[in-house]
This record gives sequence, structure tokens and C-alpha cells, in this order.
Amino acid sequence: MSKLRLFQALAVVCILSLAALAHAAPIVIKFSHVVAEDTPKGQMAVKLKQCVDAKLAGKVQLEVFPSSQLFDDDKVLSAMLLGDVQLAAPALSKFEKYTTVLQIYDLPFLFKDMKAVDTFQQGPEGQAMLKSMEDKGLIGLGYIHNGLKQMGANKPLRVPADAKGQKFRIMTSDVLAAQFDAVNAIPLKKPFSEVFTLLQTKAIDGQENTWSNMYTQKMHEVQDYITETNHGLLDYMLVTSAEFWNGLPADVRTELEACIKEAIAYGNKVSDEKDIDDKKKIADSGRTQIITITPEERQQWVEAMKPVWAKFAPSIGQKNIDAAVAANK
Repeated sequence: MSKLRLFQALAVVCILSLAALAHAAPIVIKFSHVVAEDTPKGQMAVKLKQCVDAKLAGKVQLEVFPSSQLFDDDKVLSAMLLGDVQLAAPALSKFEKYTTVLQIYDLPFLFKDMKAVDTFQQGPEGQAMLKSMEDKGLIGLGYIHNGLKQMGANKPLRVPADAKGQKFRIMTSDVLAAQFDAVNAIPLKKPFSEVFTLLQTKAIDGQENTWSNMYTQKMHEVQDYITETNHGLLDYMLVTSAEFWNGLPADVRTELEACIKEAIAYGNKVSDEKDIDDKKKIADSGRTQIITITPEERQQWVEAMKPVWAKFAPSIGQKNIDAAVAANK
């Protein structure tokens, strides 16, 4: 065999070997989120990994990083656009700089219960919102529930006047800032990972969160009162980068979509259960007092915060707000 033919043969072998190696290497997907594994979102992520490991073994390697191990919600989307992470599930408030329509989910007293939330999110307006950031390089893959929010504080909160001058930690959201401005409180935008310490050191007077977040983060151990207001929604959007998602092989994307659907359904079931269970655990702990307000007291909060709707209607779209209100019927 001539040297040329030998070189050509070796080159072909190398190319085939590299192709086989590339084909064999699994696609690595890093899923970063900020909460503990025993939360609804944490359980959704565990379920997703189990499904991917079972159905896409050898093709996809899903790595889950809970509790802000990789990024907090204020940095994860920038990291995603750089390709450092492929899946994230930030609170809906965190998308404000990418789209204004998702501000709808921060409007106070918009949804009467989680059934109404589901009705809206699965309807045309809610589904369209998943694609509202595609021009910014982000694609929503589904909504993950955490439940309705309550107000925790170091003093009893029964009527809006009780919140005057109190410092409340909020997510990075102009709507939530306006919500607390409406009751003459002081909103402070701080990372979720810092809330326990902020409460413990009295750097803040209160916060708003779901029962599961307060219990798993032990917030009930460092605040004296929780007022059951159900005033707002804390949901997440499972999101990926358009570049990554559209670059997946079609068969992998189809299987991954099926796993995501299964995992989200499971996580949302966990959310419903934990909403009840974690509230009971907080009550049984005796570490904080749960305040149940009267319908008349609740109506005072509704009336005080209702002007926030009109303020953000131009950026959200009145049509979207009307559809959300209709979902309550």
C-alpha cells in the first residue's frame, strides 16, 4: 500500500472514530434552580431527571443543581443565554426585563384560587406568554406551581394600615414594589437565598411567600406572624434558550418535551399537597402565629392594592387581564 493510500485509510478511520465518539457522547443539560429539593419545584426537577434517565439514557445527561448551587434567579437567565446552563425555572417575576406581559402574575388579588390560575395558563393568553421572550432568545416550556402567597411579618398584619413603614423583601418586580407602595410599606428587592438571614437579623420586617417556601426555608422560625391573605401568585416558568432547544435532535426534543410535561404535572400535584401539609406543619410548630383575617379585613387589602392593576395594564395588556379575571368564574 502506498503512503498516500495508507494516509487516506488512516484519515477515514480517524473521522469515523471521531464521528462515533461524538454520536456516543450524551447531551449534557444543566438545570439550575434556587429552592430546596423538597419543594414543589425541587420535586419537579427530581422527577424530570428520573424520566430523562429512563427514556433518554445514553443520549441526554441531566444534571440538577438546587438551592442556588450554580446561579440565583437574578443571574441564571444571563448565564443561560451564554450557554452555561440549559434549563432554569425562575419565578415569573424574574422575567420582567425580557417581557412585560408576565407582570400579570404579580398583580395582587388577581386569581381567587389555583384552579383559576390553571384555567388562565392553559388558555390561549397564558400559552402565548410562554413564547413572549423568543425574540430575546428564551423559550418557555411550561408553568410550575408553588401556590398563593401569604404575608409574614414580625407584627400582626390585619389591615393595610398595619403594613405602614414596614420593610418587606420582594422579588425583583416593579409590580410587587408598587403593591407594597400602595399600603405605604417599604419594598426591598433581595435574593430568595438571603430571606432567612434578613429576617433573623431584623434587616427586614416581613416577606411574602407560599407555605412551602416558608416552611422549607424555616422562615416561620424567625418571624412571629403569618397572615393568610392568598393575595398573590408564586409560580415559575421552566425556560430554556432558543438556540439550545432548536439545536436539539428532533427525537431528543420530543422525548424531552414528554418528560417535561410529566414532571410538571407531578410537581404541580406536589404543590397542591404541600400547600396544605406545610401550612399545618408551620401551625403545629408553634414558632409563629397564623392570622386568619375576616372577609371585611381582606377587602381592605383588595381595595388598597387594586390601583396597581391600572398602573400596569398598558404594559401587560388589558385583554390579558380581562382573560385572567374571566378565569375566576
